[in-house]
Amino acid sequence: MFALKPLVISGRECLPLVEGGKGISVSNGESSGAWAAAGGIGTFSGVNADARDGAGNLIPQIYHGKTRRERHEELVAYSVQGAIHQARVAHETAGGQGRIHMNILWEMAAAERILHAVLEGAKGLIHGVTCGAGMPYRIAEICARYGVYYYPIVSSSRAFRALWKRAYHKFHDWLGGVVYEDPWLAGGHNGLSNAEDPLKPEPPLPRIRELRAQMNEFGLAATPIVMAGGVWCLSEWTEFLDNPEVGPIAFQFGTRPLLTQESPISAAWKHRLLTLKAGDVLLHRFSPTGFYSSAVKNPFLNELEERSHHQVAYAHSAVGEHDTPFGVGARGRVVYLTAADKAKAESWVAQGFLEALRTPDSTLIFVTPEKAAEIRADQIACMGCLSACLFSNWAQNEEGTTGKKADPRSFCIQKTLQDISHGAAVDTQLMFAGHNAYRFASDPFYANGFIPTVRQLIERIRTGD
Repeated sequence: MFALKPLVISGRECLPLVEGGKGISVSNGESSGAWAAAGGIGTFSGVNADARDGAGNLIPQIYHGKTRRERHEELVAYSVQGAIHQARVAHETAGGQGRIHMNILWEMAAAERILHAVLEGAKGLIHGVTCGAGMPYRIAEICARYGVYYYPIVSSSRAFRALWKRAYHKFHDWLGGVVYEDPWLAGGHNGLSNAEDPLKPEPPLPRIRELRAQMNEFGLAATPIVMAGGVWCLSEWTEFLDNPEVGPIAFQFGTRPLLTQESPISAAWKHRLLTLKAGDVLLHRFSPTGFYSSAVKNPFLNELEERSHHQVAYAHSAVGEHDTPFGVGARGRVVYLTAADKAKAESWVAQGFLEALRTPDSTLIFVTPEKAAEIRADQIACMGCLSACLFSNWAQNEEGTTGKKADPRSFCIQKTLQDISHGAAVDTQLMFAGHNAYRFASDPFYANGFIPTVRQLIERIRTGD
């Protein structure tokens, strides 16, 4: 076995192996409970988790509200019910071993309300909460109130410093660890800042050294760092172990737990993971959150790229080079393009991209009539799953809107993630994955399509491979 020292995490000595939380029913009670039962830290997703009735049947999340605000309240109720259900399943499956954490996104709808309700309704079942996708200042106060450890997800020491100075220093006793998530390699939403180049990845070790130095300054030398994003096998991380510049460290595995028997994703999704090649995961910025995110290249992402490529800037009146009239919509309302862009637009129309949709940036995108109808229907059906959504312009404020035009270059993230996690075709939906997912195809552990149990995976990880 690989020399791996246990750590005290969320009040108990455990293997420093953490299951990464993946939203919308991808990390659930079965998978996280199995991870904890094997001595690690299991993490179920508290983002619109599934609930089941007394007979074990899935409770469908169907929305009846006529307004976004009404549907938003239904979504909050589903979210609380599902997370409490998954916490109970995880607790029972773990059998008193390891630790159970819940993962949430700070930018999800009603994050604070949901967290309060779940921690109240699942007392004693959840030992820690991991939280990223935003700056979760309030998570410390909320977790401390319920006696639960909190684990902020950051991608730089600068982000952690801001969180500590504003809030965390008041609740340091419940800071269980700091998750450093590599913004170039992690799956799902990534924490790249405007100061970082998405095309120029930086090695994690110098960034973690900087984070540890910051934590030491705050008296947190004994608080673990959890390395997340790009972790495949421990033999590649030996310079992080027993390194005084790194300090106590655990490792989070987000992608590998997808391919286990306990993982709830579909057989088609698991098969697709076994066929990926290097470069098949795309770091993109189509998410309605506004964050960068990483997902498997497929027709779903290809169509989003196509929308953005079929794009031209316009003006409401002739100005400068935008002096060429162009009719938009059924009424042929005139906008002004450059002569070159009008030629592009006419070419796209000739190819069947007949609908020109306005974006918040004074551009037009050209899509087929069928895609335009789908975009409009999805925007109308919005249930407010995010604190603010670029795609639908929903926001959880008094006005219920961001105040900006809805952006047709994005997509309904709730719809696609619910669909793929409940069996929809993997090529037609968003499929989050880390950038090392291509290694399933070449790792001998998965030869001949072998899919391990969670316990078998952890045993394999503990060998260093």
